[in-house]
Amino acid sequence: MSGRDNIIIYACDCSNEALERANKMIEVSNVGSVAHRFHLFHYDFSTSGFPKWLACDSCKGHFLQKQHDQFSDAEENKDISLNNSSSLRERNCCTGGVDFVTLIFTLSAAPLHRMPAVIRECFFVLKPGGLLLFRDYGLYDMTMLRFEPDKRVGFREYMRSDGTRSYFFCTDTVRDLFTGSSFNELELEYCCVKSINRRTGKSMHRVWVHGKFQKPF
Repeated sequence: MSGRDNIIIYACDCSNEALERANKMIEVSNVGSVAHRFHLFHYDFSTSGFPKWLACDSCKGHFLQKQHDQFSDAEENKDISLNNSSSLRERNCCTGGVDFVTLIFTLSAAPLHRMPAVIRECFFVLKPGGLLLFRDYGLYDMTMLRFEPDKRVGFREYMRSDGTRSYFFCTDTVRDLFTGSSFNELELEYCCVKSINRRTGKSMHRVWVHGKFQKPF
């Protein structure tokens, strides 16, 4: 952010403690131009949609309608273009959408049945052509193999000791989730990493799923 003055970040979490820590990191950065471009808000995407100021209902409805009418005459919507974020700001209905959404070790904490709704929310807040960057736990990751059998609460889904969930993805599941919400797949692969604990000398075999998805223009 310090290198690009036009970058604005909206960061959310369901933990107030995590938000406070993030805010303190910005405060101690001593970069005055960063603080007013870093916006934190409390949000649990497993239970509700994004706030209206980020994407209002009328804009979500437009994006959905455009998805069905993408081959209609362009002149029909010539006067009111919601693809242009500046036109949204002029209407004062919301921020105008975002260019990127990151889901980095986040989606796995949501209940499996809620994941499609979470991804649809991300789809609606993205501008046409916007990118969603995904990385999360993959099938047979070290943490999955360490779970006791009684911690399993569903198919590839486990409950941590703090009450949070962990789902372990395969690439087919990720593909179905995102393409089922109208995203175009740009990249999707396993990321296998072997790291060594310098103190104990133990090897840790991590399996993650990396993906890049795009909202159609």
